[in-house]
Order: sequence, then structure tokens, then C-alpha cells
Amino acid sequence: MKISVIGAGSWGTAMAAHLASLENEVSLWAREPEVAEGIKANGRNPFYLKDKDLPAGIIASLDIDHVLERAEVVVMAVPSRWTREIAGRVAGRLDAETPVLNLAKGFDYKTGKRLSETIAEEIGGASRVAVLSGPNHAEEVAKKVPSATVIACSDPEVSRRLQHILSSRYFRVYTNKDVIGVEVGGAYKNIVAIAAGVLDGLGLGDNTKATLITRGLAEMARFGSRMGANPITFSGLSGIGDLIVTCISRHSRNRGFGETLGRGESPDRILEGSKMVVEGVYSTRSVIGMAGDMDLPIASSVYQVIEEKAEPGEMVERLMTRGLKEETEENLYLDFLIR
Repeated sequence: MKISVIGAGSWGTAMAAHLASLENEVSLWAREPEVAEGIKANGRNPFYLKDKDLPAGIIASLDIDHVLERAEVVVMAVPSRWTREIAGRVAGRLDAETPVLNLAKGFDYKTGKRLSETIAEEIGGASRVAVLSGPNHAEEVAKKVPSATVIACSDPEVSRRLQHILSSRYFRVYTNKDVIGVEVGGAYKNIVAIAAGVLDGLGLGDNTKATLITRGLAEMARFGSRMGANPITFSGLSGIGDLIVTCISRHSRNRGFGETLGRGESPDRILEGSKMVVEGVYSTRSVIGMAGDMDLPIASSVYQVIEEKAEPGEMVERLMTRGLKEETEENLYLDFLIR
């Protein structure tokens, strides 16, 4: 099968390697000439997953038209802020039935829309746009560490087709009909992970982080439910699964960004010095822009630290001294059931 992977960052490179190992014909589009040349010459990406020897069959190119030739599946692996631009370049170069699988986790930073909506607007037709999300750090997928993920699409047949294409002995793929929930979980967990990193930077303990993760899940479900998601989705791989790994892993760039914040570094300086995209920063801005009257204390606190330069220690103080309340929010599930 001919599969075109658009984006040669860590996740795009790992996914291209995974798909090529399953005996697919894989073309990989790169923005940087050094990446395409490095893969051609040495079988390695010089910028991302630099120690990973890539399968010989991967064809890397700067020419997106060449990469998309004969594509039977397109995998989008570009940061959220470039999704619309790149989807626009992909549009018109595909057959009408070619599925497009998006790997990025975030929102359209200009419109606040989910990325699958943005891609569908550009290529035409939401029924062939699928999303993949779960506890999947590229570094571990590239090493064939056993992992699981979930694919969601409004057309269940597309989900099942992609499930069979991507599944392997070390990469287990589930399907889900709740596109909204799967996407929101993938985006919102990055916000909570920044807060988790702040806790690490402040030197706080396991009790604190467990509390943050648990309340972060509740906040994720509250926001996602308002957007139309099934709150049960957040108990799955794209919700609690991705939330846990992103809040605790040394591979998490969002957690790492938060940890540096917690140690007193300014957010602008951290971002200027990072080659990797910290999606949680953009997701925080999008969520706060859509929040309205929703109670989102963790996202609001992260926003205050990033955008308003509040002290990280004050974030913890505000969260711990909020008004007391019941833990459970049964109305989220009741509201969903009576829609």
C-alpha cells in the first residue's frame, strides 16, 4: 500500500518508520532540506529521533506533489498551527476517497476549531478525515515499545480500515466513534501536562501530581462535554491514558516546558530556545478563548502563568484555595444521555 506521511518531525518520522516496517510503500514529506537529505544519505533524521535507523524503503522528499503521488492513505503529522496551510496544499492532489489521518493534537489557533474540522474544510468532506490519539510518545513507538492508540472518524468503515493498516504486534489500535472526545482529550491533556511540569519544577510531591491529573481529567471532561463529546471517552486511551503519560514522562515536551517554568524561567525564553513545538501553549490560548462561563481552573491558571506572567507558585495556591465543592459531576453524563 502506498502511504504518504506529511511532516517529518518526531511523530511523522516514527509513524513513517512504523508503516514502512509493515511492508508499506512510504513517502515522507519534509520541510527542511537537511532532513530529506539526511534520510536519503544516512537513513536517519538529523533533527528528530536522531538515533533511529529508518527502514530503507522510506522515500523522503521536499516535493509534496511527489510524496502524494498514488497515495492510498495520507497521514498528516504537522503542528497544529500549520495544519490549515498544509491541508490546503494537500487538497486537490488526492482521490475523493483517500482517507486522511491526522496525528497532531491541538486546535486551529486562528479559529479554535478542532483540527479534523480544519482539514475537512480544506480537502472537502469530513467522512474521510480520521484522527489518532493516545499515550504514544514517538520515541517509544520508534523503538517498538508496546503501545496502544485509538482512531476516530465519523465513518466507522474508515476507522476500521485504518485500524487494520496501522495495527501490529507492538502497536495496538482501537476505534472510537466520538471524534470530538478523542480530539479534545489529545489537546487538553497538554494543558494539564504543563501544569504537571510546573509542579515538578517547584519540587512538589506525588500527592500533588495525582490530584492535578485527577482534577485535570474532570476539567477535560467538563470542557469536552460542552463541545459535544461523550464524557465516557475521556476514561479511554485518548483521555486518561494520554493524560497520564504526558504528565509523568520524561519524553513529554509539554511537561518539560512546565518544569522549566516552575524553576523560574520565562515562557518566552523557553519557547525561543526550543526546536520542538509545545502544543499545550497554543491549546491553552484556544481553550481560554472558547471557555465562556465554563469553570476551567487548571487551564485558567496555566494561561495566567504563560500569558500574564503570574508566579508558578501562585498557581498552586489559587488551585488549592478555591471554593470547596462536591467531587463528582453526574450532570455531565446525564446531559449527554438526554441529548
